[in-house]
Amino acid sequence: MIFDTHTHYDDEVFDDDREKILGSLKENQIERIVNVGADIASSKMTIALTEEYSFLYGAVGVHPSETKELTDQDMNWIRESSKLPKIVAIGEIGLDYYWGEPEKEIQKKWFREQLKIAREESLPIIIHSREAAQDTLEIMKQEHAEEMGGVIHCFSYSIEMAREYIQMGFYIGIGGVVTFKNAKKLKEVVKQIPLERIVLETDCPYLAPEGRRGERNCSLYLPRVVQEIANLKQIEENMVREQTYQNALHLYRMDC
Repeated sequence: MIFDTHTHYDDEVFDDDREKILGSLKENQIERIVNVGADIASSKMTIALTEEYSFLYGAVGVHPSETKELTDQDMNWIRESSKLPKIVAIGEIGLDYYWGEPEKEIQKKWFREQLKIAREESLPIIIHSREAAQDTLEIMKQEHAEEMGGVIHCFSYSIEMAREYIQMGFYIGIGGVVTFKNAKKLKEVVKQIPLERIVLETDCPYLAPEGRRGERNCSLYLPRVVQEIANLKQIEENMVREQTYQNALHLYRMDC
């Protein structure tokens, strides 16, 4: 069994065959997925998808690159929506300095606000951090993110940073990038951190694994990620599937 902890099936690139892909997951041993909001509109569609598919759960939140126009009313909507029974996390939230906008202070403000919602609602958090390692960690420590727990999505930092997050109780999200030939730093992270702290993710439609690079990603490609993790850690693929599935259940506080 495989648990895809981070998907974006609300994306318009799935409009023509979303039903077909989602309908094929279980027969391919993709047992559960979490669809993750990136803005208010995608969070609303995520909620709709959770109502349509029994194996699909959701996270509501606003990606740092989409925070420029946010309002307190939007925060109230996220807070109320997070109470829905199949919403299992706040995300994806964090900081992204790659594009240079929105301004850092705007991103930081709404990151803090969404962290507060997660604490109030006792939900884990899905963290997006790109070229913002120190600021992300500093805010998380100031806001006592260890009290919420969660996952560092699409991890791209050092082994030292991974260990710091693990000490805080966080999981490390590993997807297609680990299969890339030039992903030496991430491969080393996977080798060194405990399997008990790794969860599988696609971030689909982005970041398809080696052999599919440049294509639209989907959960059906996760076995390639499983294979790579198994190779790096020199263990059986079934061990990766079973342990990461249990890790995801624990991450999202699901009983079974």
